[in-house]
Order: sequence, then C-alpha cells, then structure tokens
Amino acid sequence: MATTTKAKMKLHPLADRVAIRPLEETEQMRGGLYIPDTAKEKPQQGEIIAVGPGRFEKGERVAMELKVGDRVLYGKYSGTEVTIEDDAVLIIKESDVLAKIG
Repeated sequence: MATTTKAKMKLHPLADRVAIRPLEETEQMRGGLYIPDTAKEKPQQGEIIAVGPGRFEKGERVAMELKVGDRVLYGKYSGTEVTIEDDAVLIIKESDVLAKIG
C-alpha cells in the first residue's frame, strides 16, 4: 500500500521570527449542539515548522532559543496568519511565544 507524503514547505522566516503550524483542538459537541467555525476559539498551541537565523544586537547575531519541532504556546492574537500550499501558518516573533511545551 503506497502512502503519500507532503513535500516540505520552503519557508524561511527572517530575523527573530518563527513559523508555527497551529494545532487544532479536538471538537467535542455537548448535548448535540453544533458550534460553527466562526464561534470557536483560536488555537493557542502550535508546532514550530521553521525558524529564522536570529536578531542582531550590538552588531552580533543572537541565536534563537526555539527550534523546529518545538511545541509552543502563543498569545491568542499574536502574529500574522498566512496560507502557504493550503496550510495555515502563523508567523510570529520569538518574543511573542509565551512558553515551550514539554
């Protein structure tokens, strides 16, 4: 049985920015009520899929603390959401990441 794999996304954030794939919360319907997508909360967890080289401070590059594959928490309205190759991606500054999970 053949399986298809998705080609790696060619995304290279600049400076101290990271690209995050938001993790969707599992939908649980209580009492048979349907909650439309417009009424759902925005996810605040995601997985880092690309990392920039870091910012410059006093003429020296400061390395990033985050790396590809890290699961993180970020602010509800942080960053810019874009769609690349049919995937929703959030581009956010490293300083806007609240915590690393795990």
